[in-house]
Amino acid sequence: MVESDSSVSAPADAQAVSAGPTGRWARLRHEWHERLDPGEQSALISWSAFTVLFSGLRLLTHWIRGGHGPKGGGISLGGRHFHHYNIGIALFAGVGAVALHGSQEHRRHPAVAVAYGSAGALVVDELALLLDLQDVYWAKDGRKSVDAAVTIIAAGATFFVGKPFWQHAGRALRSR
Repeated sequence: MVESDSSVSAPADAQAVSAGPTGRWARLRHEWHERLDPGEQSALISWSAFTVLFSGLRLLTHWIRGGHGPKGGGISLGGRHFHHYNIGIALFAGVGAVALHGSQEHRRHPAVAVAYGSAGALVVDELALLLDLQDVYWAKDGRKSVDAAVTIIAAGATFFVGKPFWQHAGRALRSR
């Protein structure tokens, strides 16, 4: 019977443990969980969903305005134009239901964050319509919706990018 020399494999095992996760996605996942708490993860997922969907909606709008896609500029149900802010409001209602009745695990689920960010994008994209109560999405006044969205995105980005600073700034303002 030959005894194995465990000292030969120990340094390799120690190196593997000290090196941390291997592979690009494993390291990225490790940093995600190490650097962000679940609330920060949800917020980042939500803002990412908002930005991606809002950008996609604006690109789609320009594509349709360029003469592509459905005539009349969108979806019609029963001969009436269906505004996509209705989908956003429904998604907000679903997220609210999860917030009220779901467990903590459900509230922090990435799908809830995606639904919340997407709902915001769908509503903000038609903000001019909601503010003026007129369908100006295809008119020059529809630009108000884009301006409002850019402002909201900028404010959100400022908050998240400056988040490490705000905590220290608050302490500095409270101390004498």
